[in-house]
Amino acid sequence: MTPNPFTPTFGTIPAHMAGREEVISELMAAFDSGLQDPNLTTIFSGARGTGKTVLLSHLADIADESGWISVNVSAMPGMLEEIVQQAQKRAAHLIDVEGRLRLSAIRIGEVAEVQFQDTDVPAPTWRIRMSETMDALDETGTGLLITVDEVREDLDEMIQLASAFQHFVRERRKVGLLMAGLPSHVSALLQDKSVSFLRRANYHELGTVDDFGIERAFAKTVEDGGRTISEEALARAVQFTSGFPYMMQLIGYRAWNESPDCAELSLEDVENGALYARNDLERKVFDTTFLELSKGDVRFLAAMLDDDGPSMLADIAERLGKKSNYASQYKRRLMEQGLLADCGQGAVRIELPMFKDYLRERLG
Repeated sequence: MTPNPFTPTFGTIPAHMAGREEVISELMAAFDSGLQDPNLTTIFSGARGTGKTVLLSHLADIADESGWISVNVSAMPGMLEEIVQQAQKRAAHLIDVEGRLRLSAIRIGEVAEVQFQDTDVPAPTWRIRMSETMDALDETGTGLLITVDEVREDLDEMIQLASAFQHFVRERRKVGLLMAGLPSHVSALLQDKSVSFLRRANYHELGTVDDFGIERAFAKTVEDGGRTISEEALARAVQFTSGFPYMMQLIGYRAWNESPDCAELSLEDVENGALYARNDLERKVFDTTFLELSKGDVRFLAAMLDDDGPSMLADIAERLGKKSNYASQYKRRLMEQGLLADCGQGAVRIELPMFKDYLRERLG
């Protein structure tokens, strides 16, 4: 049996990153240039399943291959200490991070006595401790990349990191900071006045991928796995995916396992796999997303379900029996959560693929 090449497991880097080639290319060039490249401070935002975590992991691997040291954390209490320890551990082959003893005195008497003094005096702040590590890395010409997933504006350590990083950049350190999170958390972080410099960081909103990108990535993954797929089956896989990178991995994984000993993925494999994949998507992404919605959010989205395409904000307000400013408030909230997109001229659409159908089924 040929191993399944699709990777729907959380955070696992897929064989082919659909639709992210331009971003990856920019960061590869930044790691090669090594200093003062604006891409070295980049923020990614997007709804669940758009590949934020996977992209961070992939870029960290590229940085390592380019001669950098990468440390990767999630925004949670204790992350600053984890960054220090990861940096020292991963750089241990380049710098001496162990406590060193220095000879301080020798006394010759009836009993010989040798005294040693520990030279590693604990640094008073996190920023100074990191600076000492980067001083040692600078001597070897090695850059340090920090990636932070699931950014949170309510975490003090997140603010401390961003503030210290600004000083690292001013000091012309060879350092990079890549962050990713849900649009609402990213937006709230950028509004914090103490880290206003982040508003000048490169910003990428990770949304859906066009059909060509999905088709190419899906076909290459199947080919790398040693099998083939018919044009009809491939077209259906693209259709079922709806531009959702995580859904592509789910469909591919499930379809592959339908007949793993056959040389070709058939149309039947894809259609059966898509049914299982839809259940996986609802359980792993949609249910969690729905539970985070407020009652007002749900009422707003429910008012859009009668429309097959985009909805007019004025129509939503009328269906809710509310004024336009009320609808605008929820439009802004849902856009910050990555669930809504502004189509212009007063129209909005549900951005998360297949979530509209999910809501129809769940809300009856």
